[in-house]
Amino acid sequence: MPGVSICLWQLKKLIQDKDIDAVVTIGCVIQGSTKHDEIVIQHASRKIADLSLEYGKPVTLGISGPGMSRLDAHERVEYAKRAVEAAVKCSKC
Repeated sequence: MPGVSICLWQLKKLIQDKDIDAVVTIGCVIQGSTKHDEIVIQHASRKIADLSLEYGKPVTLGISGPGMSRLDAHERVEYAKRAVEAAVKCSKC
């Protein structure tokens, strides 16, 4: 949970910088003993989309989850480069 909250705070700070064309969010939300991970990823992805639209800059979602174990997340590390590639492509539009 702390990682996602910090990610959103840092995202807003980065997206306000006029020298930054795009932002990539990378991370994972690991499932705990409750369904809290579903709420966390829903709110994070919504806020990321809102900030992208508000500031008119591409922000790609490279945060995996919900319902992931640590092993699942580790196996998907390579997927993060897709978010980077998408940000680069979008910033050229």
